[in-house]
Amino acid sequence: MSILNGIRGTGTRRAVDKVGELRDENKRLLTAYHAAGDEIALLRNDLTTARHRQAEAEEIVVKQQADLIDLVEERDQLLNEVRQLRAELANRDAVTVQPMERDTSDGADQATAPIDVRPLREAAADGLLSPIVRISMSGASASPGQPPAA
Repeated sequence: MSILNGIRGTGTRRAVDKVGELRDENKRLLTAYHAAGDEIALLRNDLTTARHRQAEAEEIVVKQQADLIDLVEERDQLLNEVRQLRAELANRDAVTVQPMERDTSDGADQATAPIDVRPLREAAADGLLSPIVRISMSGASASPGQPPAA
């Protein structure tokens, strides 16, 4: 049995190995912890930079909105001025002509009478309509002066 005791060990070596493994794991975890701390610091720095840039961008947007409002007001004023100038130009360049009187002494150049537009019943009552000639289906002429249809 003494041979087996020498090969198997007394257990003290296993504890030493375990302590070594735990120290290695502790170093690995401390390294990861420090790396995480560095990463957090970088992320906080990036966050601060991003907030600073956002604040600058918001200031720029506010300034641009104010500029836009000013430019819209200026545009509206200029449009009103352009309208006024166009009206003045149109009035200045307007051609005025005396009203013309038509010479109707020539018989061929007589003014036309207004067209009488009234309902047919009123025109018929006043005797302004000519009699309506019925069209015959027998082939006879609808008007007495026309020859019969062939």
